[in-house]
Amino acid sequence: MSYFTSFASDISQFSLPEKFTFPFNYTPEPIAEFAAKELQAYIKLQIEPLHNFGWDNSPQGIGKMFGVLVVRNSKGEVGYISAFSGKLGMKNDYDKFVPPVYDMLLADGFYKEEEVRIHLKTQEIHSLEQDEEFIQWQEELEFANNQSVLEIAIFKEEKKIAKLNREEKRQEIETWPDEVERQKALKELDNESAKLHYDLKHLTLHWKNVILALTTKIDAHKEVIRRARRQRKNMSVALQHRLFENYTFLNARMESKSLHAIFPIHNGELPPSGAGECAAPKLLHYAYAHNLDPICLAEFWYGKSPNSEIRKHGYFYPACKTKCLPILTHMLEGLELDPNPLEDNPAKITQLDIVFEDEDIIVINKPYDFLSVPGRNIVDSIYTRIQMLYPEIKELMVVHRLDMSTSGLILFAKNKSAHKHIQLQFLHKTIHKKYVAILDGLILENSGIIDLPLVVDYENRPRQKVCYEHGKSAQTRYEVVEKRNNKTLIHFFPINGRTHQLRVHSAHQSGLNTPILGDDLYGKHDKRLFLHAEELSFIHPTTNEKMNFVVESGFSLD
Repeated sequence: MSYFTSFASDISQFSLPEKFTFPFNYTPEPIAEFAAKELQAYIKLQIEPLHNFGWDNSPQGIGKMFGVLVVRNSKGEVGYISAFSGKLGMKNDYDKFVPPVYDMLLADGFYKEEEVRIHLKTQEIHSLEQDEEFIQWQEELEFANNQSVLEIAIFKEEKKIAKLNREEKRQEIETWPDEVERQKALKELDNESAKLHYDLKHLTLHWKNVILALTTKIDAHKEVIRRARRQRKNMSVALQHRLFENYTFLNARMESKSLHAIFPIHNGELPPSGAGECAAPKLLHYAYAHNLDPICLAEFWYGKSPNSEIRKHGYFYPACKTKCLPILTHMLEGLELDPNPLEDNPAKITQLDIVFEDEDIIVINKPYDFLSVPGRNIVDSIYTRIQMLYPEIKELMVVHRLDMSTSGLILFAKNKSAHKHIQLQFLHKTIHKKYVAILDGLILENSGIIDLPLVVDYENRPRQKVCYEHGKSAQTRYEVVEKRNNKTLIHFFPINGRTHQLRVHSAHQSGLNTPILGDDLYGKHDKRLFLHAEELSFIHPTTNEKMNFVVESGFSLD
C-alpha cells in the first residue's frame, strides 16, 4: 500500500522551503499547515467514529498527536504522508497512516508470541499468590503470632502473681516452729517456681516451633513466587531487547541504527518506553524506505488535552526531547536543516534600558526575546550586558528572572547583602509584581485565583506541567481589564514565582484554558509573547524605603 497522499487542492501558491524543518523548535511551513488541515478533515470524518478523542469528556477519551510530512515522490510530485504517535485503539493499521517502524502487534510476530508467554507467567504468579494453602498458612501464622503473644503475656502475669503469693507463704512458713515441716514447705514452693519457669519456657518453645514451621512453608512458597517473578522480568527484558533491536531507523544517507545503538545501555537501562512510536520517526523512516524526499514536517494535537500537560486541539507542537531527540538526531543526518532558533539571539538590542540604579540595585526594562542570564547556547543576556557596562561590579546577582520571551522589569543586586535582603522579601511574599498579558481568546470570569502546582515536563523541557503529586505550589491572582476582538487584556499578580507559571496557568484546561497570545510553547506562535512585567515594588535593602517601578507594556486589543 502506498501512503503518499496527493493534495486535494491546488498548492501552486506555496513555495517549498529550501531546508528541512528543525523539529524541536519551529513554526510550521504554510504548505505543512495546509497538509495538516486536510488530514484533520479526514480524521474528523474517518477516524473520529473509530476512536474516542474525548469530546464527550468521558474519562476514557483522550487526544492524540498526529504528524504530516510533506514529500516529493520519484515522479517529482509533491504530496504528504501522515502518522499518529503510539497506537489508536490498540491498532496500528489504518488507511492513510504509515505503519510503525516495527509492528509489534503482528499476529504471527515474536512480540505477540512472547506476550502470550509472559501473560501465562503472570497467571501462574497470580495462581501462586492466591493458592488456598498459602493463604491459610498466612492466616495461621498471623493467628499464631497474636496468640503466642497473648498466651505468653497471660502466663507471665500469672507467674508474677504466683511469685507474690509464694513470697507471702514464705514469710508465713518462716514462723513455723517445726524445722522439718518448714523445709518441706519451702521446698514445695521452690518446686512450684521451677515448674512455672519450665512451663513458660515450654510454652515459648511451642509457639516458636509453630511459627517457625509456618514461616518455613510460607517462605518456601514466597521463593517460588519470587522465582516466577524473576523469570517474568527476564522474559520481559529479553523481549524488550529483541524488540529494540528490531526498531531500526534509516536516515537520509540510508544508514540504519537500532534503538539499542541510538540509546547506549547504561547499567542495564532500556530506552525510554514508547521510543520510536512518535509520529516524526515513523514519517521519516517511511519516506527514506520508499524513496520519498522529505520537504517539511508538522505535528499537531487532535482531541482532548491530557490532565497534566497542555495540548490544545489543532495546535502544532515540537518533537519531544527524551524519546525523539536521540532518534531524530540520527534520522536527520544527511538533511540540511533550518537553524535552531534557540542558538540565535533574536533581540538585537544596542543598549540597556536602565529604569533605576544606585550602589545596591539596578532595575532594567528587559526587551522580549532576550535572556535574563546566559543560556546553554546564547551568552548574550541582561546579566552579561550589565557586566560589560559595569566591570567593577564583582558581586552582580540576578534577584529574579523573566522568561526569554517575556518583557518588562527585572531586578539585579550589585552585592550579596542587597541580594539576601531582597531574596528574603521574595521568600516572605512581600514583593509586589504585576504582569500584563493578552490572552488568545475570551475568558468567563473577570477575576479569581488560579491554584495549580507545577513541575518540569522531563520529556519536553523546558515545558512545565501540572502535577498534584510532585508539583510545587503555584498560585496566581488575576483581574481582567478588557475583552475585545476575541482577545482578553488581563493583569496577573503571581503569589509564587515558578517557571512558566503565568503561561501554564493561562493555557491549562484547569486554569484559564486560554493561552497567552504568541506563546509558542503552550499556544500559538505570533510576532511575540504578549506578556510583560509591568510593575515591581519592594523595600530597598539599604534605605528601607519602598521602591515602586512601572513600565507600561503598550499592549492594545486594537
